[in-house]
Amino acid sequence: MSTSLLYHAWGVRGYYLRHTRFEAGRIWFGIEHDQAALCCAHCGSTRTQKSGQVPRRFRTLPIGSRPVILELSIQRLRCFDCGKVGQARLGFADERRSYTRVFEQYALELSALMTVQDVARHLRVSWDIVRDIVQRHLVRRYSKPKLKNLKHIAIDEISVGKGHRYLTVVLDLDSGCVVFVGQGKGADSLDAFWTRLRASHAHVTAVATDMSPAYILAVARHLPKAIHVFDRFHVVKLFNDKLSDLRRQVQREAEGPLQKKVLKGTRWLLLKHPGHLDPQRNEKQRLHEALKLNEPLAKAYYLKEDLRQLWEQEGHAQASAFLDDWIARARSSGVRMLQEFAQTLVLHRDGLLNWYYCPISTGPLEGTNTKIKLLQRQAYGYRDMEFFRLKIYALHKTTYALVG
Repeated sequence: MSTSLLYHAWGVRGYYLRHTRFEAGRIWFGIEHDQAALCCAHCGSTRTQKSGQVPRRFRTLPIGSRPVILELSIQRLRCFDCGKVGQARLGFADERRSYTRVFEQYALELSALMTVQDVARHLRVSWDIVRDIVQRHLVRRYSKPKLKNLKHIAIDEISVGKGHRYLTVVLDLDSGCVVFVGQGKGADSLDAFWTRLRASHAHVTAVATDMSPAYILAVARHLPKAIHVFDRFHVVKLFNDKLSDLRRQVQREAEGPLQKKVLKGTRWLLLKHPGHLDPQRNEKQRLHEALKLNEPLAKAYYLKEDLRQLWEQEGHAQASAFLDDWIARARSSGVRMLQEFAQTLVLHRDGLLNWYYCPISTGPLEGTNTKIKLLQRQAYGYRDMEFFRLKIYALHKTTYALVG
């Protein structure tokens, strides 16, 4: 029979198609070695002697919805040149696998659009086979991301499960690639990253993190010449959290049911950008009534809006003057929460103003963390943490097609 089907459909070259049968909803193709092309798998010599056969079956690309299986009796050869005995080279499959290389490539292409379980169901194979294919590919491509060209990085942690399980993620802000995933959070989780970074002789010029003392000490120790930028979004989030605490305190201390009713449900109004307040729901009026009712809450709200302007100044000098003025107003406000937050900004002043030397943030990393959580939800969690880390490394190359 013609060998063109084997070559054009499944990339099988050097074999003859002997028979075809249909059984149990599957298509079986019996193939046979081209005797003239047999050679030693160790040295490539053609001076060999046949020494028995080993029957094997290989999954290959399906035809429509029908699984296709190749049946082959692999010839064992004794080589006269190297003296070794072994199976003849296959060419179309790894001798340790039960599937062809084109099947492996097809599974990888599907895994970029689907979960491992979905690919396994589509190809009618076990989950372990698809996972093995994906994991070996990830190990080859992403097990050790290159750090040599790192210039700007962002560091943050992400919660990945119950029981306070965390991962510390390092992102290359120039390429968008995750270059390190450490177990846990804090300075200890980055030890392996600093070791690899020194070995790579990379010249990191700027780092974006939150105001965690652990990150401050780690960056100062391992990247003393880099510009350390405190992320603006974490600063605003920290102030919003303290503003929410102040609102709860004011509501608890409010006198009379009328004041409690006005303050109730105003948390999101206080945190919203003024331009996003919905006039149809009277959000501006409700916010105005709540601020009119309590002076400390009003001071905190208006200072919160002013704080956003810290990153909208013309340059470092103007931003420095603005920050000093903001801190002075907060200290003189008489509100304890504002005074404590002003002290926090004083302690982190240089890192806040470093944004004007290198305007980077952990914003792209926050987006990556969202993708990591989506990846975890789609798989209903990962039992193998190493496999999960490899999937995170390849996340910038993955596009999930969510339909419905």
